[in-house]
Amino acid sequence: MITFFAALGSILWVVFVGFLLYMRQTPAARVRKRMKLMIDRAEAERERAKKRRQATETKVIVTKSFHHSFYRRVIRPILIAIAHRLHQLTPPAIIEMLERKIFLAGKQGVWNVQSLAAAWSLSIAAGAVGGIFVAQRTDYFIGHQVLIVAGGALIGALLPFAVLNSMIRKRQKSMRRQLPEFLDLLCVSVQAGLSFDGAVAKITARMKGQLSDEFKHMQDDIKFGMTKQYALTQMAKRCDIEEMYLFTTSVIQAEKLGTSMSQTLTMQADNMRDRHRQFVKTQAMKAPIKILFPMVIFIFPSIFVVLLLPALLTIMKNLGK
Repeated sequence: MITFFAALGSILWVVFVGFLLYMRQTPAARVRKRMKLMIDRAEAERERAKKRRQATETKVIVTKSFHHSFYRRVIRPILIAIAHRLHQLTPPAIIEMLERKIFLAGKQGVWNVQSLAAAWSLSIAAGAVGGIFVAQRTDYFIGHQVLIVAGGALIGALLPFAVLNSMIRKRQKSMRRQLPEFLDLLCVSVQAGLSFDGAVAKITARMKGQLSDEFKHMQDDIKFGMTKQYALTQMAKRCDIEEMYLFTTSVIQAEKLGTSMSQTLTMQADNMRDRHRQFVKTQAMKAPIKILFPMVIFIFPSIFVVLLLPALLTIMKNLGK
């Protein structure tokens, strides 16, 4: 009997010690198990996302290849034929004007005269069709309807040039704003010992913008065998701003006469900074005149309503009595 109770006590003691050890190891084991489950779930989710992405990319590639093939085989030949025909019918003066607009917009190699002439013709046709659509919904006489159609065609003819002129003005404004900073960096680089070409290459590698692109274009022209004088002249023509003409002229004269490039760039940087300051002052002086029209159209009527309406109501009430 004593042996039975001793064995039972030993078994209970072993079970109790084992239970205590299990309770001590359970949190760590539970955390490890939970981490393993989370990792397995993340791996499974990653595999499912990868398969979905591959399926989507395959579908997009097939769709793009189909659309690209359809555009290349069907739409593009039709557009090229229309553009070629319209280019033959376009007067030479308009072709030269379109070339000049493309040149000033900095889109050489991106746009061509044929596509721009085709877009202009299609814009005229779309304006005329819009005028016909509007004229058919009115009860005006035939003369007025003809004027509406002609007005729609005129709007369609002026719209591409308005967009081009807006792009040119925006581009010139960006270059005019960036030129003083560019010349300051160029002057500091030349004074530090770099050559003019080395300083331009160093600055254009770190600066972004329309002006930096034009200087890169100038460097590419020189690499392709064009003289520096001609490359600078072409850059000034592409920019078509007075500040750039002054800068390129001074650099060309310094190259020809052998004068100090550092002094020339210092003078040009100071000059451009002063011109930019004067330009900003001029724009600030125009602000009161420009703000006058919104005030007359939007602000003054509200003020008149707030101030005069109670007085008018009082006068009408007294007159009614």
